[in-house]
Amino acid sequence: MDPVTAMYVAQGMHGLAYGMILFLLASGLTLIFGMMGILNLAHATFFMLSAYLCYQVIAWTGSFWLALLIAPIVTGIIGVLLERFLLRKVHAFGHIGELILTVGVSLVILESVKVFWGTESLPVQIPNVLQGLVTAGGLDYPIYRLFIIGLSLVILIVLMLILYKTRLGMVVRAAVSDADMVDALGINVPLVFMLVFGVGTWMAGVAGVAIAPILTVFPGLADQVGMDAFIVVVVGGFGSLGGALLVAIICGLLNSYGVQFVSQLAPVLMYIFMAIVLVFKPMGLFGERE
Repeated sequence: MDPVTAMYVAQGMHGLAYGMILFLLASGLTLIFGMMGILNLAHATFFMLSAYLCYQVIAWTGSFWLALLIAPIVTGIIGVLLERFLLRKVHAFGHIGELILTVGVSLVILESVKVFWGTESLPVQIPNVLQGLVTAGGLDYPIYRLFIIGLSLVILIVLMLILYKTRLGMVVRAAVSDADMVDALGINVPLVFMLVFGVGTWMAGVAGVAIAPILTVFPGLADQVGMDAFIVVVVGGFGSLGGALLVAIICGLLNSYGVQFVSQLAPVLMYIFMAIVLVFKPMGLFGERE
């Protein structure tokens, strides 16, 4: 393979890996906002918090795999507690109450990580088994990025199977469509929504652990990646996992190729893409909820 083609393929692999991380973050947000109608502006800070928890678990145990297990679960539990004791009380007041509360929560999390871990960038080592390159088709691919892509696809498949092939998924989709009717059938709708919120924050936690070895861990991580994830949710369409996946891949490729070939325009390429799509599809490509 000639060097130019190899460069394009390599950049495409980097973009695809970043796109799958965006999908993990954005899919949790689209579950919470698109399906439940909860405006959670603290979502990206849960992503950042999980990256810090990943760093701490590795510092204590030396195991990335233990961090991949523990950090998202702790993040999900915090999300469940937020929904149960805070968001549920303000949800009746509409999005303004949710906005004020979640912005406050995000500020508390941000200042807390600064107190406990400081403001310096903290490196996270890629586990030994995922270091290095694998050769395929005459090209070398980073093993860790292939792992991220595979992990994201597994989570997507499991989530789709749960949502569309199980009774629990049927209950979730029914509760989203008509919560009063589902509640009348004797199903605990608040519990269902609490679990959905927990799963959404858990997915943000997985994304935080996945990106920690690539970008390092620092307080600005939420701002750096959170806006990209929001663009994915808006363009893909609220409530659409398929839309989130497609747009996340497109945005990842735009980011990767933009940095390589049009570096001055790279920061605004995704905003241009969002503007073009929303002109023709105001609800996003696969929007399911007003």
